[in-house]
Amino acid sequence: MELTNNPQTQRWLAVGLLVFVVLLVSLILVAPIISKGFELNESKENLAFTLKKYEQILAGKDAIVGNIAAIKQQHENQGYFNNQGTSALASAQMQEFIKQAIVQAGGQLSSTQVLPPTNKDKFSRITVSVRMTGNIEVLRAVLYKLETSTPLIVIEQLDIRPMRSVRNRITRQIEPSNDLNINFQAIGFMRAQTQ
Repeated sequence: MELTNNPQTQRWLAVGLLVFVVLLVSLILVAPIISKGFELNESKENLAFTLKKYEQILAGKDAIVGNIAAIKQQHENQGYFNNQGTSALASAQMQEFIKQAIVQAGGQLSSTQVLPPTNKDKFSRITVSVRMTGNIEVLRAVLYKLETSTPLIVIEQLDIRPMRSVRNRITRQIEPSNDLNINFQAIGFMRAQTQ
């Protein structure tokens, strides 16, 4: 007796073959859909996590803006910038301050010259070229006074040279001098003027 001639066996084979084809088609069609569903679900979870992070960042935005405002106010209160209305007034104030510092230290101011202000970003750089004479203690006192001042003054291009010794007319001996010729640039800053 052959298996393929038996009608019941043929039915079972046909049903089995049909089930196999249905399973095969469903695996070919459904498996990519299920895989894509898992992929989209994972992508959704990643986006939800990122969204929560951004929400936390936005929740702290007000505190950060408040901190920035407090830092700006603290910076304003420190008085590092010259608050005169124009660069000419700022340079005049710097010249007067430098003159007083030199005189109080016991030095002698030879000259001051205001250099043209330079603007960079939102700030103006006010530069005063200074010539003075004095000994090393005078120089130390002047530099200390200028560099610890408010508004801030920065010293650049410091040039120190000893003064020439003088010959005594009576003894004809060269008398050494402790005095120095000192040249430097004093630089102050102010916020650029809005026009």
